[in-house]
Amino acid sequence: MALKTYLPENEDSPSSQIGATLEALAATIAARRGAGDESYTHRLLFGSPDDVLKKVMEESGEMALAAKDVESWATSSIAATLAVADADEGGVLSVELPPEYAAAVDHLRYEAADVVYHLLVVLERYGIDLDEFAAELNARMTEAERPRGAVRLCEEHIKRGK
Repeated sequence: MALKTYLPENEDSPSSQIGATLEALAATIAARRGAGDESYTHRLLFGSPDDVLKKVMEESGEMALAAKDVESWATSSIAATLAVADADEGGVLSVELPPEYAAAVDHLRYEAADVVYHLLVVLERYGIDLDEFAAELNARMTEAERPRGAVRLCEEHIKRGK
């Protein structure tokens, strides 16, 4: 797959691209609390809880369908390659994925970003900041997996299930 990202010249890179991006997005979402009803994010933050929760479900479904499209293009391409390889006997198996596969992967990334945006809106709506969310994720890792110096949840706030 071709390289799809770049770092702008003459700009310092943050230590974590995803961390910096999520922090900027979370700050933008928080700032929308002060926007008016013309702001989509403001309406999600202050409107009916059903509105934002339905969006999370809708976007998650769209992401799942996009992932199925990626899988479909990959498996159909592999099956076609295997059919040709069987005819060649002993040849090297080389799968060339069609342009539709790359387009499907791009669409999956787009839908995943929608899920993350709407998830961050839900977290902001209910007062869960990124550090608290990170602590929850860190609580699910073993000592060896967890980043050194990572934020942790206080024991009384660790919940498993309901």
